[in-house]
Amino acid sequence: MNKEHSMTINTQRRSLMKALPAAAGLTLGVQARAATAPDPWLQAQAIIDRVSKPLKFRKQNFIVTAYGAQICTMAKVKAWISFEEQDVVDTPAAGSPDCYAAIKAAIAACHEAGGGRVLVPAGNWYCAGPIVLLSNVNLHLSAGAQIYFSNNPADYAKYGDIDCGKHGKLSISRWQSNDCLNFSSMIYAYGQDNIALTGDDWTSTLNGQGGVPFNEQGDCWWTWKGKLKTLNAVAQGSTPNFTKGKMSENTENPLNAESLSTIAPQLAEAERLLIQGEGARWRADAQYLPALSEAGVPLSKRVFGMGHYLRPPMIQLIGCTNVLLQGYHVTHTPFWQHHPVHCRNIVIRKVHCESLGPNSDGFDPEACDHVLIDGCTFDTGDDCIAIKAGKDLDTQYGPSQNIVIQNCTMQSGHGAVTLGSEMAGGIQNVYAQNLVFQNINWATNPLNTAIRLKTNLNRGGYLRNFYVRDISIPNGVQTSPSFYASLPGSPIQSKTVATAAGAIVTFDCDYTPVSDNVRTRPPVVSNVHISNVKVGNVKTKDGKVVSCYQAIVILGPVASDYNGPLPMPPVVPVTDVTITDSDFGLPANMEQPWFLYNVKGLTLKNVTIGGKVHNTTITKL
Repeated sequence: MNKEHSMTINTQRRSLMKALPAAAGLTLGVQARAATAPDPWLQAQAIIDRVSKPLKFRKQNFIVTAYGAQICTMAKVKAWISFEEQDVVDTPAAGSPDCYAAIKAAIAACHEAGGGRVLVPAGNWYCAGPIVLLSNVNLHLSAGAQIYFSNNPADYAKYGDIDCGKHGKLSISRWQSNDCLNFSSMIYAYGQDNIALTGDDWTSTLNGQGGVPFNEQGDCWWTWKGKLKTLNAVAQGSTPNFTKGKMSENTENPLNAESLSTIAPQLAEAERLLIQGEGARWRADAQYLPALSEAGVPLSKRVFGMGHYLRPPMIQLIGCTNVLLQGYHVTHTPFWQHHPVHCRNIVIRKVHCESLGPNSDGFDPEACDHVLIDGCTFDTGDDCIAIKAGKDLDTQYGPSQNIVIQNCTMQSGHGAVTLGSEMAGGIQNVYAQNLVFQNINWATNPLNTAIRLKTNLNRGGYLRNFYVRDISIPNGVQTSPSFYASLPGSPIQSKTVATAAGAIVTFDCDYTPVSDNVRTRPPVVSNVHISNVKVGNVKTKDGKVVSCYQAIVILGPVASDYNGPLPMPPVVPVTDVTITDSDFGLPANMEQPWFLYNVKGLTLKNVTIGGKVHNTTITKL
């Protein structure tokens, strides 16, 4: 842990680095075996066996009603339920009793007693603040227990450990893989060991109320997304209640410094100009935080919260070990649904991850080691699963590694299994098997792509040792292309390559490059093996029978994007990708069933596309 982080952490909290010696030794062994073992799936099983050992908690219940929690009455309100849809939903009635203090007291009592289970009985409960988990505590929701979190952002800037004055009492957080002080997540843990969040079944619900308006203008958490960038998006063409000129994460914020020279005076002028880019766009919160990282601004000066527009994750766990997430339903989250950062030994099992708002990723493990994602169902407004590993200079926690994804079902979302885009610390040893990308909403809100990598010359990092097998995609993926814009001077013409949606397998090493001012870290992608992917066709409204737009899109790193000092580091092609024993159905674009750029040695073995079997090795530089 660096000095700056140490200065801001409550000294009573468990150190993030406690488990590092053991983890470091384990990592080296795992990496070596994964690279040399004749059967990588033996290593996947070893990860499963390691993390599946049950956590142990004292046999004592701490029922929240014993600490003052009261059931609330419900009212009806018109709310956003996705990017474009509104409906009447239940919400706690005005004046409902707030269970924040009672749940906090029950968790504290449980922790001080040596651990146990904090029990939330059946009923509707209103919580106007974060639930902070502590070591040896299992927060358990009974069947029929529904916690409705306050939809007012101010309630998540009241109880953090760090008093930031007018910006509120904030929590150490990460937002899109950059460290910051920000609104607390609805459920939060920092540096804890042996913790669990569990439910009896999917009637045990955590509701973030991300689409419920919090002011008279009708704004909600999701409004803060601002202007959308994807071209030809399906079912995601607008942001709830956002209009041009309204404040959002993408709107220039006058609270942010006018120049990096005032907050990072050590920067040379050339560095400052590179980080800021042209104009004032960099002062929008979503650009300003990465700029602070690139400039080396310490955490204590990366203050957001009130007056800013960075939505917190619903569930964020930082630096925790031995974590179980199991058997509940999470819905309507302000931002990412689950975001464990620098955690070790974490299992998420039989969780229903359902939120169709902007950036509603289902599960985003970041710089985590030994992770099992098992038997979950995803229906999301962004990636179902997205593995992260730091962004810009915030790579102190290292790679995400030793991750198994299995027995899950994916419905709507951007990518079903995604790596990146924030992956500057690297991703390795990822195993995905026995998955159903069901895509039942294919006609109205389709899964954009199935197996997805996102990175670019800013996000950099590496992906290696990625194994995928036994994937069923009965209703294909989005059958029309969606594009991102390329940079001026790129050999890739804008609005021509379907990297955003439309392919079954998408490796995008030029992911939204126009969003990143600093482009100096070429990514490296190698050793990817995909087998037994079976894709079905659907009949579209115009009568066509298709499975996707294209079967495969591999856009390797684009050297012309580089804008750093010379000499330029090597920009290497995507290498050692094999796809075997798969049937991709009938692409809409049979004239060009795949798109490849800067790819060396893509091997197709017994791969059927549009009824034609391919056995070939392709290089396109």
